[in-house]
Amino acid sequence: MKKISIKSAQVKIELDFYLFGSIVDENIESGVSEVRSFFEVSSEDNFEDVLSVIKLAKKGCFAESLVINPVNLESVCIINGKKIENL
Repeated sequence: MKKISIKSAQVKIELDFYLFGSIVDENIESGVSEVRSFFEVSSEDNFEDVLSVIKLAKKGCFAESLVINPVNLESVCIINGKKIENL
């Protein structure tokens, strides 16, 4: 564990998303074209040490990992006790 004194830290996430089509016409489509993360950290510790901790935090971030390395999605739908296949 690295010992770094952080006075304050904020992370802001922005994303560009789109939504096309219509629910009524059953042709809805959505997605995200870009994600941006902003880190603002205040610390009196050595700049390189603080930067190292931020880099490690990014490597350990599930959200960033999911965007960089997409994974398979299993979607389960059960209606009135009946599992719907091929959703």
